[in-house]
This record gives sequence, C-alpha cells and structure tokens, in this order.
Amino acid sequence: MEKTVLIGHLFDFYGLLLTPKQREIIRLYYFENLSLGEIGETLTISRQAVYDHLHRAEKILQEYEERMGLVKRDRKLKKGLEEIKKGLENCSCKERDGLLEMINRMEKI
Repeated sequence: MEKTVLIGHLFDFYGLLLTPKQREIIRLYYFENLSLGEIGETLTISRQAVYDHLHRAEKILQEYEERMGLVKRDRKLKKGLEEIKKGLENCSCKERDGLLEMINRMEKI
C-alpha cells in the first residue's frame, strides 16, 4: 500500500492520539501536500524540526496500529462484507434485497 494512503488510514483511526503539532504537520504534509520547508515557514519552525515531528508522528501511528490493529480489522471487515455481498448477488433467496441493503448501510459507516 502506498505510504500516503497508509498514513491517511492510520491518521483517520489514531490521529487524535497525536499532539496538536504532530496532527498539523501530518495534515499539512500528507493532505495539503506542502514541503517540509513550506511547513516550517507556516509553523515558524526549522525544516529539521518539521522532519523530526513528521517521522515521530508516523512512527507513533504505526505503533498504535501494531498494538490495536484497527486499520487491519477495518480492512478485513470491508473485505468480508464485499464477499458476502457478492455471494448474495448470486443468491435468489427472498431476504436477499434486505440483506444487500444492510450491507450497503454498513459499508458507509
């Protein structure tokens, strides 16, 4: 998985566990696509400080995932729902439409 996508998923689940500065640097770097120098200018800190905060935050996010596994669990659930959905689409049981609707609602959560 591409690092940007991975960090985005990790940030969605664990971002609030970072410090405000770490969250802001992750947001500016990954979501606003600013360079380390641009972030440093914006936050009035050195490029090296931005780099240190960024890599510390990435490491923290990855450690949270290793401990809690929420992103991995979310991916498994979504994959399982997709497999159930495909199986139901080939089924002719009378509850099929209701079950497909339930799955569609769960996918949006």
